[in-house]
Amino acid sequence: MNALDYRSFADSWEERATIRTRPRRRLEDDQRLIYPLSRQPLVLSATFQRACPHLRDFVLVQSLYKFINDVVIFETEIVDRTARRIAKDRFTVRFPFACRYDAMTVVVDEDYHALVAMDFLQQTIALTGLEPIALPTEIELSRAIPTALAQVPETLRDALELICVGIAENTLTDDVAAFARDDTVKPSVKGLMADHLLDEGRHSSFWARLTRIYWQAAPEVDRQMIAQVLPVFLGQYLTNDIQQAFDFNLIEALPVSETLRQSLREEVLGLAYPINHQHPLLGNILRFFRSSSMLESPCVQEALRGYLP
Repeated sequence: MNALDYRSFADSWEERATIRTRPRRRLEDDQRLIYPLSRQPLVLSATFQRACPHLRDFVLVQSLYKFINDVVIFETEIVDRTARRIAKDRFTVRFPFACRYDAMTVVVDEDYHALVAMDFLQQTIALTGLEPIALPTEIELSRAIPTALAQVPETLRDALELICVGIAENTLTDDVAAFARDDTVKPSVKGLMADHLLDEGRHSSFWARLTRIYWQAAPEVDRQMIAQVLPVFLGQYLTNDIQQAFDFNLIEALPVSETLRQSLREEVLGLAYPINHQHPLLGNILRFFRSSSMLESPCVQEALRGYLP
């Protein structure tokens, strides 16, 4: 694909974007879960199940708060920044107006997602009476992108930023889909995630197409320099450090003995996935590399050798 072949999704956005079509989601006061058990393994651990299963809902509510916090950081500090610069034609990689228009719809969508998430957080506090514990001030991408950008010449930083955001947006889509499919959670939570997923499906395609446009026109020397940095980015992006620190803070907030806290910490330490081809997010990431045509390049294949099955 080249820039001239790009077709805007403006009509689809007008007809289907959640900011255009969805009502406010109101949190139900029912017996369903507020957060999927599968997304917080701490509550499924043997120690938790044996010693403090009555604290499950507290842990799930706090996990929802972290998820919402992560969404707000991701949408407003990561994706918004890149999409806005593309939309305003302040990006080193130049794109035609159709791409820039679509980038502005991404800005609108992402800021709306953040607003909806903040609304849901306030509804949850009002319903449960539980205030959030200290939430992280950054997400993995907050570290991974600057670390990767520092490894390439300034002239390639916007291009690498485009690729990093594309990877993240394509990863998030499946992450949100897991919420939307889980019938154990409250309908409003499922609806919230289904709304988000509707927009993110459009976004993931957008970032893959823009990356494809850039990659197919990029000089081979630039491709090689970017490819060499991909393992640096993935190594930072796929870490479990921030989640683990949050889980430790969550354990600290539980009204249990110090002995039990230590046992729960040991359970959490065993939850991290290896950063290789076995990591559950790798399938989504490799699909992005294929759809953007990057994986067709020998330099990318070589760089990702440790991540390929």
